[in-house]
Parts: sequence; C-alpha cells; structure tokens
Amino acid sequence: MTTLDLDRTTQVSARSAAPAAAPAGTPVSLPFRHLPDMVDRTCERYARQHAFTAVLPNGMFGNLSFAHVRRDADRFAAFLREELGLAAGDRVAIQLPNSLAYPICAFGVLKAGCVLVNTNPLYTPAEMIHQFNDSGARVLVIVDLFGDKIAPVLERTGIEHVVLVRLTDRFSRLPGFVAYNVIKYWNRLVPACTAPTISFQEALSRGARHLHERSVDVAAYTAATSPDDLAVLQYTGGTTGVSKGAMLSHRNLLANVAQIEERVAGNVTHGAECPLAVLPLYHIFAFTTNLLYFFQAGARNVLVANPRPLSNLQRAIENYPISWIPGVNTLFNGLLNEEWFADHPPPKLRGSIAGGTALHTTVAERWQRVTGTPIIEGYGLTECSPVVTLNPFEANRPGSIGLPLLGTEVRLLNAYGEAAAPGEPGELAVRGPQVMQGYWQRPEETAKVIKDGWLLTGDIAEIDADGYLRIVDRKKDLIIVSGFNVYPNEVEDCIAACPGVAEVAVVGLPDAKTGEMVKAFVVAKPGAALTAEQVREHCKQYLAAYKVPKAVELRAELPKSPVGKVLRRELRAEARVTHQEEGGVNG
Repeated sequence: MTTLDLDRTTQVSARSAAPAAAPAGTPVSLPFRHLPDMVDRTCERYARQHAFTAVLPNGMFGNLSFAHVRRDADRFAAFLREELGLAAGDRVAIQLPNSLAYPICAFGVLKAGCVLVNTNPLYTPAEMIHQFNDSGARVLVIVDLFGDKIAPVLERTGIEHVVLVRLTDRFSRLPGFVAYNVIKYWNRLVPACTAPTISFQEALSRGARHLHERSVDVAAYTAATSPDDLAVLQYTGGTTGVSKGAMLSHRNLLANVAQIEERVAGNVTHGAECPLAVLPLYHIFAFTTNLLYFFQAGARNVLVANPRPLSNLQRAIENYPISWIPGVNTLFNGLLNEEWFADHPPPKLRGSIAGGTALHTTVAERWQRVTGTPIIEGYGLTECSPVVTLNPFEANRPGSIGLPLLGTEVRLLNAYGEAAAPGEPGELAVRGPQVMQGYWQRPEETAKVIKDGWLLTGDIAEIDADGYLRIVDRKKDLIIVSGFNVYPNEVEDCIAACPGVAEVAVVGLPDAKTGEMVKAFVVAKPGAALTAEQVREHCKQYLAAYKVPKAVELRAELPKSPVGKVLRRELRAEARVTHQEEGGVNG
C-alpha cells in the first residue's frame, strides 16, 4: 500500500484556486494540555461573554456565561468525586438533549478526570442497558422527559446513581419556573419517575458545598491527566455493525479542534461568532464542532433541544445573530422549504458546515442562492473524532468532501487491501492524530479496522487531480437516516425476535426528507398471521424511532447465496427500482 502523494494531489489548478496543503503527516500541535485545560483557559479569556443560550420553541431562553460554565462544571466535578466517590477513569453516561445542563455536565465529567459516555436520549431501555453495561457506567445523567425509562434500566445495569435534569435547569428563576410548568403541566411531557434520583440543582449545590467548606481543588482531579488518557466513549456501530464504544482520548479531540482551526483560519473570528447548535451535542459531529471547537473559539452557541418541527428553530434564528450552522443535508433542505426561513434567512450568516451524510448538490446550490453563503462540506466518522476532510472556505468545491485536514494521511485501497490504481475508486483509509485508540474492550473488532495505524473507514472514495476527495459508495450496508447511523444487523436482530418472523433482511432506500429510510423484508413462519404493522410496532418497543422501518414488505422467501446468506444487494437493487417507480416514500 502506498500513501497518496498529498504534495502532488493538492497542487492548485488554474480553475480550482485550492490552497496549498501541508505535507501528509505534518505534526499537529495541541492547543491545550487536555480538555479541562481548554475549558479553564477559554472560560478565563471570555469570562463575561455568553457561552451558551438555550432557546425553547416559544422563545423563552436561558443563558450561561463562560464564567458560569466553569463555576458549574467545577461544582459538578466535585459532586462526582467527593459526593459520589467516583475515581479517575470511571464512566459517566450523559443522556441529555441540547440544554444548558449538557455542557456543564460534560465538562464536569472531564474535569473530574472521568470518562464521558454520550448517550442518545431517544434510546429505548434495551439500548440503554446494552450501552451502560458495555461501558461500565456508574452514574447516569438523564433528562426528566424520559424519567420513566430509568427504573427498568437500573435493575439490569451497574448504574449506581442517577442525576435528573430539567430542560430549563440554569434558566433565570422566573423564566425557568414558567417554562418548566408549561412543559410539565400544559404540554404534559414529564412522565412519572419511580426510580431514586437526585436533581441536577441539588447535585450542583452539594458540589458547591464541597468546594467552599472543604476547599477542594478541582484541578487536582486532572493533575496527572495525560493527553493520551481516555476522555470520551462515543458509541457507534463502526464498520462492522456491532454497537461499540470508540475510545477518544484528550489528544484525539484536541487535535481535531486544532485541525479544524487550521482549515477555517481567517473565517472564524474568536470571541465574536454565534453558531446554531441544532444537531444534538451527544452526536460526535456537534460534540466536536459546537461543544469543543466553537466553544474554545469564544463563540455563543445557541442550543435547540428539539428541531422537529423545523418551526422550533424560528425564534432562535430570528432572535440571535446566527453566523454558522453545522448541520446535515436533511436540515438544510428542510430549512429551505420553510417559508419563514427562505423569506428571511439569517442576515449575519457567514457559512454552514455539512457532515453526517452526503450533501446534495441541489441543496448546496439553493442554499447559496437563498442565504448568499456557502455550505462547506466535510467528511468524518466517530472513529476519527470525527473530522477527516473539509473543504477550504475560499476554495469550496461542491460535490466534494474537501481536502484532508492538517496531519491527516489518506489512502485508497482496492479489494485486496493494496493501493488502488490512479484514478480508480478505493476504500478510504485514514491515519492521523484524530484516529481513535480503538474500540472499548473489543481488541478483535479494533484489529479489523485499524491496520498498522491506518483506519479502514468502509467508505469508497475517489480523488481528483487537486487532491479533493469524493465519497462514491459505502462498502458496508450502513443506512443513514437524518445523519444518524442505522445498522441493518441491529434492526434485523430486533425483527427476528418478533413472534411469527422466520427471516428478515433490512436495506436502505433514498428518502427526500431523511436522506435514507429503512425498509425491512420479512418472511413469516408457516401459519403465522403476521402483518407489517405488527413488525413496526414490535420495533418501536426496542429501537429508537429513526431505526424503525418506515416500510415493511412481507415476502414468501428472500434471495440467498449458494451458502445460504441473504443477498441484501439484490433486495436493495430491486427495491430501488420499485421505490423510484412509486415516487419514493415520504411521511
């Protein structure tokens, strides 16, 4: 295998005006010693400025200054270490939507020297149980909107303590009181919680007592922290389809922050930006882009807990000087179809960053026309913290995922693991400081995707004469719904447990609203009166909503190879033809 000659491939053609790229493997200097150091130094520099603003659909909001972020993160760290008795390296699961509590808890976990386990709030108890048992999490921080999930999870995991968060925690007193009562009593969104919990406010109060009465020094918790220590367990199906935790170190994440900074230098003004955090912060894209990169740039992140319907974003976009929007194709396309957005796009918008799934060229072109600003497309994956490539702002090339970031090497490999012929597509392999340490407690799975320091992404790419990359296909059968990964094996396993199911195969099909949709092909057991709706209802009990098949087709048999393996590719090809003839599925 040979490394792409990035000095050659990033040469500038007369038409591209692409910037010269640093040689492959250029060392990346870490801007901070570790993530807690980043939090402290950033909060000290921008102490009086707004760091986070949480906006509810009705326009009610709460603010956190950088100084308050540091104060509350210290209190939460002291609570974890002094009150709950956690030690360095212990895992803490955070299951929160975008809210003022999220950065406090995330930074507090890191400042305690513990490991953050990001968890999707939409997970079912079955999904939570798997992740908490796999990670060995001792503490769960969860929003009260899903408090009814806690009791069954505690019975089957090692979770010892639960911190219950309100969506309005850290709002000013009167707005917080009014907003919470609307959510609880008018909207009736807060279910009864029978499990033993401690409120987030009480946790901060107890942490504050330890800091003030015992003069606890929070800095001591991370005095021995190394850049190579584990910081975050970010769960993903990876390239094999098995849910597992990507081990991201302080070095991995800080290197990615430095790499992004180098690529956007001159286009982001520190201390003056106002990015919109629509994507959930527990998702690795928003985690690194909003929570880490824009935070250390002194930006005011505007947080939206739930972007559905998209009208929930109207108050945030109209009332704040939004300058950047990290998002996915589905979000950009949806906003363009909102009359209020198309008629009055954000006047201060400087640019948007697309990731998570392929950006449609028509969406990028229309966005440029409507907003007068570009969408800068990049590529990444959880195992790379996540950003691998990003288009230069001054030389954005629509349809491309851009150039490798500083210090990032790429290879294109053929089916034999050798260098693909010049001009031929190949599997994208990546090496750089942002590549994960491996999968948590899964050395065999790690060995499958990391070969001699190179991460095999499972995505097929091609490269042009200027070094710009483009993803042309996926090696595996991964389905991406609204930017979220859906792994057919997981959905198939769930459906296989449904009474009356004999065989099942799951594929992804194009969808105008979500990018892709999940379709299941099911063979019923002889004599079983199985219906498509029964299969969907079964999935709703055990899978997050975006994983539930939008379409279920009952069949007499499934196509198989000579050795009995179900041929998904044949089902997908056939289904795509039918799907196109029917005009697609939206709903």
